[in-house]
Amino acid sequence: MSEESVPQQGGAGRPKGLLQQMEELMAALNADLSALDADLQSAGRGVEEGEAG
Repeated sequence: MSEESVPQQGGAGRPKGLLQQMEELMAALNADLSALDADLQSAGRGVEEGEAG
């Protein structure tokens, strides 16, 4: 099977390569995990403050 027979996803621009798609997905996942980590840390601080009071 040649590369020409594989359908390429993409809008009006140039089709993205698999590596570029994976890099974008990893960047989005990393951002989501960072936000989740911040939420969990702030929730943990709230629990600690509640126990101290």
